[in-house]
Amino acid sequence: MPDSTQPKSTWRFSGTFWFANSLELCERAAYYGFFVLITLYLSSVVGFSDITAGIIAGVFAGLLYLLPPFMGVISDRIGFRRAMLMAFALLSFGYGMLGVWHDKVTVCLFLFVLVIGSAFIKPLITGTVAKTTDETNRARGFSLFYWTVNIGAFLGKTFIPFVRQGIGIEYINYFSSAVCLVALFIAFLFYHPKEDEQSERKTFGELFHTLFKILTNARLLVLTLIIAGFWTVQQQLYASMPKYVIRTVGEDAKPEWIANVNPLVVVICVIFVTQWMRKKKAITSMTLGMFIMPFSAFAMSLGPWLRDGAGDSLLGLHPFTFMLVVGIALQGLAECFISPRFLEFFSLQAPKGEEGVYLGFSHLHSFFSTIAGFFISGFLLDKYCPDPKTLPENLTDAEIAATYANAHHIWYYFVVIAFVSGIALVIYSLVCRSIDQKKLLTADAKSDSEEGLSVEDIGQKDQTSDAKSDSKDLFEVK
Repeated sequence: MPDSTQPKSTWRFSGTFWFANSLELCERAAYYGFFVLITLYLSSVVGFSDITAGIIAGVFAGLLYLLPPFMGVISDRIGFRRAMLMAFALLSFGYGMLGVWHDKVTVCLFLFVLVIGSAFIKPLITGTVAKTTDETNRARGFSLFYWTVNIGAFLGKTFIPFVRQGIGIEYINYFSSAVCLVALFIAFLFYHPKEDEQSERKTFGELFHTLFKILTNARLLVLTLIIAGFWTVQQQLYASMPKYVIRTVGEDAKPEWIANVNPLVVVICVIFVTQWMRKKKAITSMTLGMFIMPFSAFAMSLGPWLRDGAGDSLLGLHPFTFMLVVGIALQGLAECFISPRFLEFFSLQAPKGEEGVYLGFSHLHSFFSTIAGFFISGFLLDKYCPDPKTLPENLTDAEIAATYANAHHIWYYFVVIAFVSGIALVIYSLVCRSIDQKKLLTADAKSDSEEGLSVEDIGQKDQTSDAKSDSKDLFEVK
């Protein structure tokens, strides 16, 4: 007989919920439309070298993963509506100025403006979703939010090629500015969240204390750094791939559309993968994902081989483009195995009552991997796939072809990074299992000595304890 006291799930949401999600869609479309070509913009328009462009883009994106919890504290103080208006005003201004000013110092200044504006958005939108839902619709509300994020990212990258190839890459900034300006008007006219004055507010001191606890939790920190290996490879979707495909295939290539393969695969597959792995330990799911990644990077390197075997076109795509699509699809599949289960594990490490602030730092792996990934990419591009503007003049077509003959070697480095990360995760799992079992044996031996049990009783109890341990997530902090 159904439980009449159980609240019935519903798809009904307040107007504030829907407006908040429309703002998220706009912000993601603006951000990813710009970010997918950020290193190309910094090199071809602003004039930075590949190495310097990688460093700047890495710091820019890394801060976007580190600062949101701190911006959330400010949002709680000044109010969600005021913070939302300020965020989109900063974003509209920052993107617009990047279209107007292209000198190096000014560009770095306006990139920092974008960092501040974007860092406000995530805690504001997720906070609004949390405040405008309850037990009857919260799960569905966050599912809709997740879809909105991916739809926004997909749409932004879909429209950008027409801007870049039609009027120039620098005009992408005006596209992003216009989208954020639309969001600003939506927020001004329709975004009126109810401010909860009674809600608990975190302080900067509490955030730094939580960050310190995370960084000094050896088990959690080591896993974060290992998973950062996966994201270092995944970051090449934005760090290396756009320049690589344009410089090897030509200006007609559409790296923005190639990048869209990732969110498309994630949206299609994540529910099925999560359902399939639901009874498996988080470490098992993450390990499977980690060992998909070397094949992803290796597939991206096979463009020259495919061209030699299949000619200049395969299913209407250049062989380099085709293999990038295959590799990025494998990335998206690996992400389905890794990302949800890592968040699940991370949330379990939080002391009771601190789950929210812990999850605010759950993307530390992306902070590390973004900086590392873009740094590495800059040096590899400079070595194997250099900016055409840096080549000597009057090179013959054969000499230019020879310059880019080894461009695909870039991906071999990421095959190694992905493989080493996978092996490290296996070793990490074995070490954690060994430590946990030793703790159980020590605890049981101490208990047995106090109870006066026989050796045979102790052995039987150890087997029972091991069975119980195996049924739990071995990564639970004892």
